[in-house]
Amino acid sequence: MADPSTVPVIIGVSDLRSGGAGGAVDPREPAALITEATDGAIVDTGVADLGPRIDTIFAVKTASWSYDDLPGLIARHVGATSPQTLTSSIGGHWPAALLDRIGSQIAAGTTSVALLIGGESAASTRALSKSGLDPVGQGWLCEPGGPPDFSTDDLGSDDMRRANVVAPTRVYPLFENRFGHERGLTPREALRESATMYARFSEIAAGHPVAWTPTVRSADEIATVGPRNRSVSDTYPLMMNAMPFVDQAAAVVVCSLAVARELGVAEDRVIHLWGGAGATDTPDVVAREHFGHSPALTSAVDRTLSRAGISGHDVGIVDAYSCFPIVPKLLLRALDLPDSVVPSVLGGHCSFGGPLNSYSLHAVAEVTRLLRAGDPGAVAMVHANGGYLTYQHTVLLSRDAHPDGYIGDPDHVRIESAAPELAIDYAGDAEIVTATVEYDRDGDPRMAVIIAETADGRRVAGHTDAVDAAELLGHTAGGTRSLVGTAIAVTDRDGLLAVTIREEAHT
Repeated sequence: MADPSTVPVIIGVSDLRSGGAGGAVDPREPAALITEATDGAIVDTGVADLGPRIDTIFAVKTASWSYDDLPGLIARHVGATSPQTLTSSIGGHWPAALLDRIGSQIAAGTTSVALLIGGESAASTRALSKSGLDPVGQGWLCEPGGPPDFSTDDLGSDDMRRANVVAPTRVYPLFENRFGHERGLTPREALRESATMYARFSEIAAGHPVAWTPTVRSADEIATVGPRNRSVSDTYPLMMNAMPFVDQAAAVVVCSLAVARELGVAEDRVIHLWGGAGATDTPDVVAREHFGHSPALTSAVDRTLSRAGISGHDVGIVDAYSCFPIVPKLLLRALDLPDSVVPSVLGGHCSFGGPLNSYSLHAVAEVTRLLRAGDPGAVAMVHANGGYLTYQHTVLLSRDAHPDGYIGDPDHVRIESAAPELAIDYAGDAEIVTATVEYDRDGDPRMAVIIAETADGRRVAGHTDAVDAAELLGHTAGGTRSLVGTAIAVTDRDGLLAVTIREEAHT
């Protein structure tokens, strides 16, 4: 058995929402929500006056409002003196990655009691904007803080911007359509599969007190386009897209097993953080070698399981970062689990809510509660995804200690891509590797995004106009055949593609 002073455990969790879907918004800034979640997590430990013992505070970056030093604000609130602090960059993988880093520091003896926090108030910022109100005028912190800022690098590479492959609603469908094609599914069958999964997710969210949209929805409702479920892409109607306009926050307290015992935390409240692993794919989606799977996700899962000495079938509780259906689908494949497994404890970004970078921190909180109440031998995995299937991190939790204590590796492995050379301003024949059609708000095709391969093995990446998008959509025959494998003639003019279909899509 490992030395208890080097074994990381979770002793306190809390998460909350302010408001909910369809209700009037009482604007609250993220720091206020995170402070409330922090108080709840400390109360959950059952330890009086824990604040001064906290020596590490890590924050998942808040995207809906900026803070120069969010951990410092929380440190002053809880009475922590000169703790180690860190705020992540943008990315939904950070809750798992930071939790793993805390675990490694506890194992190394450089951290004793740590606090991991995150939260968003995107619903509040949108409500204030619609009302013409300045959040600062409503008392939100301006120093240190202020409106969020993003660099153009957050929108992708120059090649991605040239091709107009910069929005998640355009990128994730590229993976979904290739993934379905490689499994022999028609677009209609893949849509039904996604809707069935998300219907199950909605049932989970309906029972969660922090869910933003706690409404049970049927697979038919989710798959069918209508006034409340407009077409966003050929792959995902609105009810399959992440809902970022939420006000939610979460906090987790982690310490060593020795400290937990010293503090008098009840054994059945202690959840062991075994650790995990992470991987990073090339951030440039246009330069990805694969669209039918995620090498980074597979690497993170495989290395996490290998270090723990278990298989995917030993994982009884799974939560996937579910911004779009393709992500939990890929996680199930990486774990070699059947489609009957529901890979969520929250209900996904559409039903539970998508508080951007901090979604998976809510999953850690919920998994902790489930493990406390469940089988002592159960093992849970929390998966977190950042970028465009770019940054992947998974961690394992259990009521039981791992025989080796902490087994994680918080440092990401970089996945090398061997993608074909990009053919700029190409004119000639090509075959579609993957594609998606985007709709406008009136339900009409607006553009198609295409990744194709030329006869000499180079890659074409770009977007079409509305006319060519409609023609490509018609070629799918109502979702009975895929655009993947279709032979086309294409002319690329600075990323705008003129496309003529040469032959039927391959089956």
